Amino acid sequence: MASPLDATISRLSLTGEDGSESHAETPGSETSEESRSYQTCTHTALKVLGGLLLVLCVSSSWVGTTQVVKLTFQSFSCPFFISWFSSNWNILFFPIYYSGLVVTTREKQTPIQKFRECSKLFGEDGMTLKLFVKRTAPFSILWTLTNYLYLMALKKLTATDVSALYCCHKAFVFLLSWIVLKDRFMGVRIVAAIMAITGIVMMAYADGFHGDSFVGVALAVGSASTSALYKVLFKMFLGSANLGEVAHFLSTMGFFNLIFISCVPLILYFTKVEHLGSLSSLPWGYLCGLAGLWLVFNILVHVGVVLTYPILISIGTLLSVPGNAAVDVLKHEVIFSVVRLAATCIICLGFLLLLLPEEWDSVTLRFLATIADKKTEEHGEELTDSSVHTRSRSRANGTVSIPLA
Repeated sequence: MASPLDATISRLSLTGEDGSESHAETPGSETSEESRSYQTCTHTALKVLGGLLLVLCVSSSWVGTTQVVKLTFQSFSCPFFISWFSSNWNILFFPIYYSGLVVTTREKQTPIQKFRECSKLFGEDGMTLKLFVKRTAPFSILWTLTNYLYLMALKKLTATDVSALYCCHKAFVFLLSWIVLKDRFMGVRIVAAIMAITGIVMMAYADGFHGDSFVGVALAVGSASTSALYKVLFKMFLGSANLGEVAHFLSTMGFFNLIFISCVPLILYFTKVEHLGSLSSLPWGYLCGLAGLWLVFNILVHVGVVLTYPILISIGTLLSVPGNAAVDVLKHEVIFSVVRLAATCIICLGFLLLLLPEEWDSVTLRFLATIADKKTEEHGEELTDSSVHTRSRSRANGTVSIPLA
């Protein structure tokens, strides 16, 4: 591939002593430029198409997860056990990542070697027991709380309401990032956060500030808050982690959940807070389907951020709201009140505003300035053409047009 310096040397060598450039051309350079631009366009198109497919997969998996939870609650109402059982499946994250790595890149490292390489996320010395507990415990607790509160909210509200309220986590992430991480202040995101809070208040007001509806709204907002705190802490401590390190970390959280949090379902069972029954009576089909969908959703989110544009993953999460609404209306025959619909629309609109990039204002101003410049140029060309037409017509009539001072 010819570099700019090579092209310059070629032009100089093709120029004669009198300074006139010969008509020789460099077809190889032009071909390489065309090939490079074609490859760039192809790569961008494939990335966008892959992103759109990923959007559908993310929204479908999240809708499926939420709806399977509702079906599971019909015969098995133990939200903490469901959350604990599903979180254990995170152990499979690293094996799935390594399998994909072997298929796509023919990885020569053994799983143990790759696991040790990715464990440098915990420090140069790798993962020790102290670091394992210190780094994993806060994230695992927040993960468990997020899932548990989300499941509890689904016992009180429809899937549409809970998924819409959960979208408020984007506004909470912005507020926490602005306060804790000192991210750039953006007025439009403050407006979006206010819209999210307005939607929450309207959702709570829909059935009055009492009863299961208010409790459900509080639980869903709690789930969104813990999710936002998890993401901000992850960005603070593990923001530079690659996909392998993220897979390692999530599998480590699954181990932590299995080892240290397993005592909580036992305590809830013996205190009769959650009635599990015998192992044979558990709805294993629903539980495994729910855990599998949840794992697929988490894999798509973390892999999609690396492979395509992160904004598409956020849009996929947002599309779960109309997806759940369609299922609730068609299958469960849910009738939404005007206040709930308005609250859902306000929350979704605020979510979309939060997706605007940081430089959206300057980009918009440059775009408007470009349009204004083009209009000015077109107007100037029209004036020039009309002036020339007037001058030629005056000369044809034997008169001369004298401009006024």
